Amino acid sequence: MAKKETIITADDHPLLLKGLNDFLLEKNFNIIGSGNNGREAYNLITKLNPDIAIIDIQMPFMSGLEIAQKCKTNGITTKIILITLHKERDLYQQAQDLNIFGYVLKEFALEEIETCIKTVSSGKPFFSPEIKDLLGSNNMEENSLKNLTPSEKKILKLIANDKTNKEIASLLFISYRTVEKHRSNIISKLDLEHKTNSLLIWAKEHQEKLI
Repeated sequence: MAKKETIITADDHPLLLKGLNDFLLEKNFNIIGSGNNGREAYNLITKLNPDIAIIDIQMPFMSGLEIAQKCKTNGITTKIILITLHKERDLYQQAQDLNIFGYVLKEFALEEIETCIKTVSSGKPFFSPEIKDLLGSNNMEENSLKNLTPSEKKILKLIANDKTNKEIASLLFISYRTVEKHRSNIISKLDLEHKTNSLLIWAKEHQEKLI
């Protein structure tokens, strides 16, 4: 099945590109084109209409994400696999939003690329386990936030803004004891340790999600 899939590759580092191509050819994958920058990669995709494009996320002229965006905008069905050094969650989120099929870390590329291609060929996405771990922790945080009541979210937002229990009680017209009870419930729902400032630290780190 893997042999039937047409594949193009692109990377602006010649040695990395050669290493990838040599490895894939050795494994009998069907490489039909190869590019040294983003523009070449996109041109190969539009000209050859490959099943899969394995491209570096950072290249001259066009990044891997920009290529994926153009493919999505123009209705190109080539499945994009990004190879990257980046573990940042926001880049991963962008990749997800663009329906990218694969996200492989360069440090594990030769170990994972064969499995990645076979998984993507079957119509399923593949992401390096380390990236999935990051995503998992992100999802856990978001799910935990969904479990909070509107009142608890208000209190958490005020905590993130450095408000004391006394100030929160005054602002929300509730008792000091009620604020303490809410804090205790939030800590339990977020599965935080009952340590001084654990809630404040969490609230600060996730402040953008509380807006």
